[in-house]
Order: sequence, then structure tokens, then C-alpha cells
Amino acid sequence: MKYEKEIELKLRELPEDLKREAIDYLESLINRRKIKKSKTEGFKFDWEGGLEELKDKFTSVELQHRAAELR
Repeated sequence: MKYEKEIELKLRELPEDLKREAIDYLESLINRRKIKKSKTEGFKFDWEGGLEELKDKFTSVELQHRAAELR
């Protein structure tokens, strides 16, 4: 919030073609921040339990072998 007014004033000084470039740059900064933040959040284990229905049909070793075959 501290720099919003300053950014707004600087943006008004730019010619129209450079305003688009400034917006593109700001968007790239925002995206870079999102990517950086997602990398620092660590692993998500939302897949955990996804093969629950197969536990009575296959052992973990059998599933590993099958995964290796599919690669």
C-alpha cells in the first residue's frame, strides 16, 4: 500500500505504448512471486489414499513393478 500512489503517478507519465509494457512487467512480477511461493510450500500429499481400493488386490511391490512397466 505504501507505493501504490507513487506507481500510479509514474504510470500516468508514461506514453500509452509503454503503459502496456509496464502492466506486462507487473504481471510477470506477480506470476514470479506466485511460482516462488508455491515452490516453498513443500510437497502436498493430496494424492494419499488414492489407490485405497487396490490394497487388497496388489502388494506395494507388485504396484511398483507395474508402474515400472508402464514407464
